[in-house]
This record gives sequence, structure tokens and C-alpha cells, in this order.
Amino acid sequence: MSATLAIVAAYLIGAVPIGYLIGRAFGVADIRRHGSGNIGAPNVLPTVGRLPAFVTLGGDIAKGYLAVAAGAALGAVPPGADSGVIATSAVAVVIGNCWSVFLGFRGGKGVATGLGALLRVVPPLAVLPAALVWLVVTVSIRYVSLGSILADACVPLGALLLDAPASSVIAAFAVAAIIIARHHANIIRLLGGHEPKLGQRRPT
Repeated sequence: MSATLAIVAAYLIGAVPIGYLIGRAFGVADIRRHGSGNIGAPNVLPTVGRLPAFVTLGGDIAKGYLAVAAGAALGAVPPGADSGVIATSAVAVVIGNCWSVFLGFRGGKGVATGLGALLRVVPPLAVLPAALVWLVVTVSIRYVSLGSILADACVPLGALLLDAPASSVIAAFAVAAIIIARHHANIIRLLGGHEPKLGQRRPT
């Protein structure tokens, strides 16, 4: 019962649509009707501005980490927390972010939330190189989507190389698979040379 409660709690925390709420707080009724239609920081940036985008980014990372921490607490069994529950909570919070019950089972792409969740699940050294890959790609060629895809692919490989627990490695692969799948339209645009760069508004 505690394991089920932990996973449901992680999903509901992930389902809180930070970008949507930030957009409303800054005067945008529905961020999904602007730009890419996404609720994440990359769409908040050109639509609402830098401060709201940074708040959205920080909020999404924080909810990922906190959801897994809550899952660990709710799923605790003597003498510690069940690693399987923790790993499943990481996947659940990303699912919540991508398919939010509060937005009719629509949502973001899970990148920032996945980062926060994986920081709690896999060794930090498995996540930091991925964050560096994202930063270098995003700053150098300004394709957030490409940086996100490459960074997400790095985390499960890093977890494997660092000999993380099997449940953590599986969670990292699952989170990466969800996030990359959510970028399917971006991948098509990247291949076609039509993907907007960081800060650009999508042509109307």
C-alpha cells in the first residue's frame, strides 16, 4: 500500500503544470496556445520572458527531485527505502509532467523534471556530464531539443558505467526513452532543418 501511495504521489507532484501556472501568473492565460504549445521553460522564454522561464526551469527540476524524495519517504521499509519504489517514483513523476491529469493528460516533455528526478536516483556523476552536454549543445548551436535528446541518452550510459543499482539504471533508461519519444516532432524538424533555435518564436 505504501509503495502505491508513493508512486501516485510522485505522479501527482509531476502533474503540477509549473510552466502553465507561471504563464498565468505573468498574464498569459494559456501558454499552450503560444509558440510551440509546450509548457516547459523553452516555450516560456520567448512567450513570457527570462524570469518566468528561469522560475519554470527551477520549479520543474525541484518537483522532479521532491517527488522522488516523497516517494522514498512514503515507500520506506525497515531499515531504509525500497530502491524499486524510488526508481518507479522517478518514472512516475516524469509521466505526470508529460501527461498531467490537471491538463487533460497533456503536458511538457519531461526534461527538467527528469533531471531533478534522476539527481535523486542515480549517482550525480552520471547526471553532471549529461548536464554539460546539454549546456554545450544549447549554447553553441542553440537547439534546446537536440541538447536535451543527447543529454538524456548520456544519463543511463553513465549510470551503467558507474555501476548504479539495476533499478536505478532501468529508471534512467525509462526516463530517457520517455523524454526522447516526447521529442519526436523536434527530431523530424531537426532532420528537416526547421527546428526553431533557443529564444526564437515559432513562425505563425
